[in-house]
Amino acid sequence: MSGDRLPDASQVLASLARTLHVPVLAIIDSDDPALLGLLDADVLVTLAPAKDPSRVQVTVAERDFGAIGSAYLRPDLLHARFLDAKAAPLDPTHSPAGPALSPATSGAAAVELAEAALPYTSGQRQGIPAALTHELAAWRTAVASGDQEALKGILPSLLQAAAAVSRMPDTAEGHRLAAALRAYSTPLSADAAASAGQAAAAGAAMHAPADRGQVEDGGAGDEEDGHDDLAPQDEEDGQDDLAPEDEEGGQGDLVPGDERDEPEGHVFPALRILKDAVDRSKMHPVPVIRTEERDSGPWPLISEDMDGEPRWVHPDVTLTRVPHIKANGKRVRRDQLDVPDTLGEGVMCLIDRNGSYPSACSAVPLAPNKLLHTGPLEAFDKTKAGIYLIDVPEWTRTDMPHPLGRIIERPDGRGRVWVTTPHIKQLEKLVREGHLDAAPVVHDSWTGKANESLFKPFYEATRKARTELVQVGGDPYKAYKTRLSIALRLLWPKRQEQKSPFWRPDWRMSMVAEASVRHWSVAFRAVQEGHTLLALRNVDAAVFWTPPGTPPATYRIGTGFGEVKAKFVQRGEIIPEGDD
Repeated sequence: MSGDRLPDASQVLASLARTLHVPVLAIIDSDDPALLGLLDADVLVTLAPAKDPSRVQVTVAERDFGAIGSAYLRPDLLHARFLDAKAAPLDPTHSPAGPALSPATSGAAAVELAEAALPYTSGQRQGIPAALTHELAAWRTAVASGDQEALKGILPSLLQAAAAVSRMPDTAEGHRLAAALRAYSTPLSADAAASAGQAAAAGAAMHAPADRGQVEDGGAGDEEDGHDDLAPQDEEDGQDDLAPEDEEGGQGDLVPGDERDEPEGHVFPALRILKDAVDRSKMHPVPVIRTEERDSGPWPLISEDMDGEPRWVHPDVTLTRVPHIKANGKRVRRDQLDVPDTLGEGVMCLIDRNGSYPSACSAVPLAPNKLLHTGPLEAFDKTKAGIYLIDVPEWTRTDMPHPLGRIIERPDGRGRVWVTTPHIKQLEKLVREGHLDAAPVVHDSWTGKANESLFKPFYEATRKARTELVQVGGDPYKAYKTRLSIALRLLWPKRQEQKSPFWRPDWRMSMVAEASVRHWSVAFRAVQEGHTLLALRNVDAAVFWTPPGTPPATYRIGTGFGEVKAKFVQRGEIIPEGDD
């Protein structure tokens, strides 16, 4: 594939894959990250030359997760193929200084550790801290290339990361990894034990096996669900939301002091990380719009309704709010869905997406600098980002909510609405795939040069911290989620007295819109594959009607970003939240 129409062709192939239920592989001779980003591929496999001409390095990346693994292959160009490449042998006579690479264990033990690490470095298995996963990935790369010096440099930090884990996952893979590490380590010294004790006090040690990649419901696991209990006043407010917004960056009230950086040693200094990500950008972002400019230009046009969150229930399904008494005696209200017999036998499958907001930070299109008035546009310019005034496109399907969600509830007198870039890109994609008749006409716009990586360092740090802390649970995990939520809400503080390091409502609403678009898109793929969607709410909650124990295949079960938790509820029962 090549040429200017490459991104459009990529989307046609993606539609073909979903229609025919087959994988489609497009081969592109390019290493331009801007071009590859425009393709919006589900999976990206990159082949790159290695120092050894008899080998190439292959890296696998997913759209929502980033790079998930790397390995080496042996090119067989005569037959236009790549073959498995065995790890380069280590020199057993060379023993670098340090506690591990002895002549007796350097070759076989190094390869065994690399192979034992594969399930965790590839993302196939979870249950070890991100710091250890990172070191093991570096170890695998060094073993594959036969780089003794790299192994020597990696070893101390690898052993330090391993020493911080009090218990490996109680699985065959976990046992193999623990045995492979024992070949390089000795029993913990007193200093190491003290260090591990301090880590445990800080909430960094893991006290239970984590082989399933799941968090139990109830207790500390309550926070994992991302749902708050309804406040007393909510019992009579008449709302019918299936669940509150995702706590990991969702809505909430900021209080004085939230805008200050976290103290040294905080389990997750989210605000400092977010500020650093913006400061490091070479586009010289403008994080704060001056107070005197906020009442003019594009800023009064931006509202919370631009998030596009769906608040939808299938037209054949009735939702009611019913009283419920929790195990602790607290009285709350819960949703109950009346599923008609016409949908056949089945159960309600509750989907709860993990970290919808921080996951959206991985590639949300933003204008780092000020928005300029660019007026009516003949076509959407992919190099720009901002806000756009468009007609509400007609959506006739009854099995899915409108792709603009609640944005369509408040059009102006001419039936037009303001949207951010993620929704414009979504509509363009739906047109390419034949689900909408025509691209929306842009009647007015405020835009700037687009950038999709402004928040990526924040996303990567958030994902790493979550991988570690979700295993710990309790107060450290709650502190992580609290500071994450505060940092993202500080992008648009509502009160003048809130002295935030940010005031960019377009950034905030684009991030939420990106989360909504991803949530809607995965649900739509499930519906296209024949699943029945009963309800879609917020940026993380969906309910399907499925056979028992069978979530839609478009969702990946797990605790990582982009993955989901799935629960099953019988017809007529309430939709549980938290520790129900």
